[in-house]
Amino acid sequence: MAALIWIPLILPLSLALVSSLRQRSSWTLWLPVSAAGVLLGVGVGLILAVGSDGPLTTGAGLLRVDALSAWMLTVVGAVAVVALWGGIPHRTGRSRNIGTFATLLCLFLAAMTLAVVADNIGLMWVAIELTTITTAFLVGSRGGHGALEAAWKYVVLGSMGVAIAFLGIVLISAASRTSGEPSLSWVVLLAHAGGLDPSLVRAGAALAVLGFGTKAGLAPTHSWLPDAHSQAPATVSGLMSGVLLSVAFYAILRVQAIADAAVGPELMRGVLVTAGLLSLAVTAGLVITQKDFKRLLAYSSIEHMGLLALGAAAGGPLAIAAVLLHMLGHGLVKSSMFVLAGRILGFTGSHQIADVRNLLRRRPDLGGPFLLGAAALLGFPPFVTFFTEVAIIVAGFQRGLGWQMGLACALLLVVFAGIARHSLGMTVGAQPDLDAARTSPAPPDQPARFRQVPIVLALGASAVVGFAAWPLTGPLIAAVAALGGVR
Repeated sequence: MAALIWIPLILPLSLALVSSLRQRSSWTLWLPVSAAGVLLGVGVGLILAVGSDGPLTTGAGLLRVDALSAWMLTVVGAVAVVALWGGIPHRTGRSRNIGTFATLLCLFLAAMTLAVVADNIGLMWVAIELTTITTAFLVGSRGGHGALEAAWKYVVLGSMGVAIAFLGIVLISAASRTSGEPSLSWVVLLAHAGGLDPSLVRAGAALAVLGFGTKAGLAPTHSWLPDAHSQAPATVSGLMSGVLLSVAFYAILRVQAIADAAVGPELMRGVLVTAGLLSLAVTAGLVITQKDFKRLLAYSSIEHMGLLALGAAAGGPLAIAAVLLHMLGHGLVKSSMFVLAGRILGFTGSHQIADVRNLLRRRPDLGGPFLLGAAALLGFPPFVTFFTEVAIIVAGFQRGLGWQMGLACALLLVVFAGIARHSLGMTVGAQPDLDAARTSPAPPDQPARFRQVPIVLALGASAVVGFAAWPLTGPLIAAVAALGGVR
């Protein structure tokens, strides 16, 4: 069964090679979709395999899949299917760069897969750095001053983040020398956590969380995210917001597990509570006056990453299980929302919220799903985000974070008001006179029903999972246990 680990690594690389050889073929855009589907299938298969046989190891111990890795691989596959399938343009022509775009998407999937199956903290860092390289080109793929500026900003801040994370990893590696078995393996570091040098662990873990927090979009190192997500193509924005941020947060969870076991939970709790509340405050301060709907969705991602940080700070089985389930729910919804945002942009020709009105009447195939997706992001039942957010808040109160969770609730109310106001304005607001007669029929070569399938599946799954999560109970409990017993 360990051979399953190689499939989601080798297949995207092989498809990237095929795409690079067929630069002008529009069918190459379906290759990353196929790779994402395989990732999803392999992730589910690994959940079952790990549940019955325990963790799987290959590649001389460098690659290891436990219940947490299998869960994350499933999240990557599920969200990528929605973003890639739904985001494929219905008219592509024979652009010279179409094969390059598909190649970068395949490489992006391979890098995220490597990040979640690596048992070596250094190898995981390399994989996350590879995601920076591939996504930088994807962000700037549309061309133009705005896209290139956003790509450079992302490269500079993302590279700064991974450089800080690298310094933290070096310190953690140095701390392992006092344990008698120097190693960068997650398993070995957790097993010998009691023998790690406490001072080096504190410094290394704090730096690693700060560095990976930059990639996860946590404040105060979040400023690249709104620019990159607003300028990137819809497919790329959906992947970055829906799953790349979660992969970076996965690295934070692994580092937190080591730090908690070595020096206690107080250090990571303080760092994560600060980052979480700052992220919510940034979103609350900027979402009210936001004028660009893609940037609005980007700030929503910062909000949800802040919630994950608060959940990780609370710790315990309830909070961590809610964090992992929230990754899936938020990823499905946010990837759908960015796909819809790309279609709305194509319909209206504008990023501006003020230029988008009365979508429910003008384009119900866009307005209806967008309104439902906004409700899911705001935590309305029956969507899974309602249950996970409540679980994180309740767990925080139970774990002694009363005033922090109270402040988080107040900030969430402000975010709720801002996103609800803009979403309602776009879907049911009064239509500008200049656009009153404008219509945009579904393209004849791609039926609207077919294009809606990934959106319907994603929003439907996020609505059902919230109150019918019993099939996921076992994998979630096992994934929490894989962190070494979260305190």
